Amino acid sequence: MSRVIVELSHPISDGMLTCPGLPAPRVTTVVSREQSPLVDMAYDIARVDMVGNTGTYIDAPLHFHVDGADIAELPLERLFNVPIVVIRAAGTRAVGPDVLGDPARLWGKAVLVHTGWSARWGSPAYRGPEHPFLVGEVAEALVAANVAVVGIDSLDVDDTSMPTRPCHHALLGAGIPIIEQMTNLDAVPGIGARLVALPAPIRGMRSFPLRAVAWTDH
Repeated sequence: MSRVIVELSHPISDGMLTCPGLPAPRVTTVVSREQSPLVDMAYDIARVDMVGNTGTYIDAPLHFHVDGADIAELPLERLFNVPIVVIRAAGTRAVGPDVLGDPARLWGKAVLVHTGWSARWGSPAYRGPEHPFLVGEVAEALVAANVAVVGIDSLDVDDTSMPTRPCHHALLGAGIPIIEQMTNLDAVPGIGARLVALPAPIRGMRSFPLRAVAWTDH
């Protein structure tokens, strides 16, 4: 039996483009090898300054709901070894509930929406208001289907050209984390793969970058 592992997270680099209106991450050196006090082995200590919504990141319920769980409180059963259902929606800007199929197949799953928008990663177009998003009825259907987590390979699950965020409110209000700005969903089969998506358990954080991977055994 062989295992295929797919990287679902964009790497974070110094000065990279992030969400519109938010500062870019800074990766700097705190202690260089030349400054290392050890005689037998030099070392390097780096520092990262960034907002939680950087790269591929996860939103916890606290992001929109004052009584919701923070990043450290997210249940591991929603993030570790979760069966995946990929929703194919490439070429569609406003993704509606018709793409979900039978809701019964989504129960307890990680529902990842493949729009193809990640091909624009790093360009100004990626951050523009034309990005694909989920309409509010999709979030309502996913809540009713008791999904574990929802992800998308676009800038945001909601339409950022509008002042409302119905998908964030509905999903996070139901305790369902949201992963945004994923990549390589085209390489994940529609069913049969499993997800690990773990952020550092930082208390008080509403959103935080994570390393998300999918794998299949053949």
